[in-house]
Order: sequence, then C-alpha cells, then structure tokens
Amino acid sequence: MSCRIALPSPTDAEGIARIHIEAWKETYGHLLPAGFFSREWEQGRERLWREVLGTENPHRRVRVARGDPGGEEAIIGFALAGPPQDAQTSPRPLLLYSLYVLAAHHTKGVGQRLLESVLGNEPAFLWVEKTNVRAIAFYRRNGFGLAGAEQVEDSFPGIVEARMVR
Repeated sequence: MSCRIALPSPTDAEGIARIHIEAWKETYGHLLPAGFFSREWEQGRERLWREVLGTENPHRRVRVARGDPGGEEAIIGFALAGPPQDAQTSPRPLLLYSLYVLAAHHTKGVGQRLLESVLGNEPAFLWVEKTNVRAIAFYRRNGFGLAGAEQVEDSFPGIVEARMVR
C-alpha cells in the first residue's frame, strides 16, 4: 500500500480525530483505566483537531498520511510539531507534539515520512510513553536520545512520559 503525505484542511479534523482515538486505543489502551475512552474524551479529540486545523498558526506543522486501504483514500496517520508552549525552559525550539500511525500501517515507512515532513533534521524534542519500546527505537533511529526527564499528566493516569532530545 502506498501513501502520500499532505497538508490537512479543516475538513480533515474528524478524520484526524478518528485516527488519534484509534491509535491511542492501540498504543495506550492497556495502560489506561477502564472507561478512559469515553464519548466525552472522543469529543474532546474532535474539538482539539477542529481548533488546530481551523486556527491559522504559521509556526505549527501538521501533516497527514493518506493511504488507500480497501481502495478508498483515508487518513492513516498524522504528525504535529511546533514551538513548545514554554520555550524558555524547553531543551529545543521545536517539539514533536504527536505522531501516530494506525498499527495496521506500521513498518511501511509511514511514520518515517510523517516525522521527516514536520521535523526534517532540525533539533527537536518529544515526549514518549516510557515503556513504548517500539516508539523509542524509532526515535533513536532518527537521532533522538532519552534525556532523563519524565512527566505524568493527571489527565492520563498510568502513562509516564520520557523526554527524548535530538
């Protein structure tokens, strides 16, 4: 299956939210408490992506991967990068906020193409779930290293994130 990397339009908000939700279930479902993936949480993802895609921000980098599973083009992954919210205390001027590809499309180069489309070879940092061996290996292959910092957000119980820096 081939895919193409593209700039999303505001009409892609629902499709990106759907991938965001499904990828979180695939990646973090075993770590989060039962009932975490409520309709309210899902609606929050939809609102988030409507806002991201509906708000002009020249510093934000968003790309989608479009594939044709089943003969119809659909979003199969996405990436979002930009300046960190607290640039003064951040280790790099660019943060990879999100990079998700549906599990059915892993090992096909989709994540690599998305990463390159939003970061290139620029210095950056990211947060990765610390037991996600697959993601850590992927980021290491792309020049990132674990930087020793960890964080836990109250809204994501059970997920401990480790910072990686390039």
